[in-house]
Amino acid sequence: MSTDIEQFVEARLVSATPRMPSIPATLHYDRRDPFAVRMTFPAPATLEGVDVCWLFARDLLAAGLREPEGDGDVRVRPYGFDRTVLEFHAPEGAAVVHVHSREIRRFLEATSELVPLGLEHLQFDLDHGLAELMRDAC
Repeated sequence: MSTDIEQFVEARLVSATPRMPSIPATLHYDRRDPFAVRMTFPAPATLEGVDVCWLFARDLLAAGLREPEGDGDVRVRPYGFDRTVLEFHAPEGAAVVHVHSREIRRFLEATSELVPLGLEHLQFDLDHGLAELMRDAC
């Protein structure tokens, strides 16, 4: 069974210009880090000219489909019937993108097949982790 899911999405950058340019982005989920989602933007779409990756909670993404969520570096909220807004805040500035909600739902459904929401903790081998901690303590 696969341990990760990768899905390409089309994001629209919200900017001062009237036409919002499309940006290819990738949503990534790995069951080895079951609480997290990564969203990567390729180098040509970033001010720095390098790939930019944001890591945030999968439940933030899921909850943000229904109502505004997040008060930190990543914020997610519904926008109309078929769009979701993701805001990424950094010291250098903020980026706001729109993504079709159906793409996010499809991604979340795939991640839930891999690791159901609410059962992420079952992905950890706590006995092994505790044994490693105890071994290092001696």
